[in-house]
Amino acid sequence: MLTERLKVLDLEKDSDNLNRACEILKNGGLVGIPTETVYGLAASCFDEEAVANIFKAKGRPQDNPLIVHISDMEMLEDVVSEVSEKALELAGKFWPGPLTIIMPRGEKIPKEVSAGLETVAVRMPSHPVARELIGRSRLPLAAPSANLSGSPSPITAEHVLSDLDGRIDAVIISDKSEVGVESTVVSLCCQPPKLLRPGGITVEQLREVLPDIAVDKAVLAEPEKGATVASPGMKYKHYAPKARVVLVDAGFEKFKSFVNKNAEEGVFALKFEGEEGFKVPTVLFGRRDDAASQAALLFDVLRTLDERGCKLCFARVPDLEGVGLAVYNRLIRAAAFRVIKLPKIIGLTGPTGSGKTEFSKIAESFGYTAIDCDRSARLVTEKGSKTLEILADCFGGDIILPDGSLDRKLLAKRAFSSEENTEKLNKIMLPAVVEVVEDQIAECSETGVEKILLDAPTLFESGLDSRCDSVVAVLAPKDLRRKRIIERDNLTEEQADIRLSAGKSEEFYKQKTSHIIVNSEDIERFRADINAVLCSLED
Repeated sequence: MLTERLKVLDLEKDSDNLNRACEILKNGGLVGIPTETVYGLAASCFDEEAVANIFKAKGRPQDNPLIVHISDMEMLEDVVSEVSEKALELAGKFWPGPLTIIMPRGEKIPKEVSAGLETVAVRMPSHPVARELIGRSRLPLAAPSANLSGSPSPITAEHVLSDLDGRIDAVIISDKSEVGVESTVVSLCCQPPKLLRPGGITVEQLREVLPDIAVDKAVLAEPEKGATVASPGMKYKHYAPKARVVLVDAGFEKFKSFVNKNAEEGVFALKFEGEEGFKVPTVLFGRRDDAASQAALLFDVLRTLDERGCKLCFARVPDLEGVGLAVYNRLIRAAAFRVIKLPKIIGLTGPTGSGKTEFSKIAESFGYTAIDCDRSARLVTEKGSKTLEILADCFGGDIILPDGSLDRKLLAKRAFSSEENTEKLNKIMLPAVVEVVEDQIAECSETGVEKILLDAPTLFESGLDSRCDSVVAVLAPKDLRRKRIIERDNLTEEQADIRLSAGKSEEFYKQKTSHIIVNSEDIERFRADINAVLCSLED
């Protein structure tokens, strides 16, 4: 089939092309048409064969209903059997525009349009070309998105041709769709009224007319197997590029660290404007605080991933307020409902001997899984390890005992003898420890751990503070810390003073940390302060 290109940028100058599109529709053909939401694949809703050809051209499942597009309220009489007061109120407020209303199906509408249901989905688009085309033809048009079923919806004529060239009769070349996601769908055929698909008209706006509106659980999650759906875009993996999409529920820094940890060939990330620091190619996805900009770019971005050879794309879960709900609804279907929820991470730091172990014990009773960076440091300096070899080259071969293990006291004596040596130690140890800690965090994520306590004396020096949602520092008087580390590590006073002098000052932690706990010898007071901070972090 030859797909005609019909340019319509001006309703008067390009009137002949509009008339040609009307002729095709009246003769049972299929035309890709612009709307303010996405491009639609239109056919006369009264022509059963033409409607069947929509499903055939798209490869669309027969149990996925279509939306009927009208240009005026007079047309509504031929489409539905009943118009309620609430329907009139919604139409008066939001039509023409990106709102679809589900009402009782009229007798003239073939069951193929509504997938056998006794309801029909109707909207009045605001795009001037779509309105003019429907008005001239005097045909209500059944028009799902003009793409191959399951792939990203088209917002330009070029997108339509990429999917359907040679499969449909014509496409109208016109302006890019502004909203960028399909219309909001609300059903008035149930009580309370229900939002079935979010779009450019938000839940908050709908509540001005329908204060009791409910949000269908399928908006945010996969519907049950075999469930009957009343709206397009609810049931199947949808809007998906060829690339595998995975949503990550996390703040930016945690998201970036997660993506960088998984950096390899073919991995991409979606980012918001101003976000930098990724080790993988990125595609700009609107502004972080502007869901409308994200919606306008969404389907273009998903198609760009395939054009750039992306195999796996990580996308951060957007804000679910307003139009953000529509963005999430499309993304979660593009991801086939794959969502990784990164655990909440609290960083615990402070100078040696301050009492972080007591904090860890109490945090575990709050459900935190502790990752001890000191233990990780022991792992990377085990017998025969590469890190141990590097330490021996830097601080002397005699730091390795005859049995091949590390003489930690001798290493500490030499490494903490000067700021220069301490810096050398950190350059060797911190990257190795961070690698182990990242593996431990990943393992926690994969096993469903929701809360992690990251106990890291060098939290800020290692950069691991960027992985944390909050940071707590435990401080204590120097004399008390000296006493503790002498008893804990069996040190002399001289050895203890060397370690204490190598640590950061209290001012360092106070400047970098919002949650400070001062540990004195009053253990009950210390425990009460720990509980208070942990409770505040639960909110």
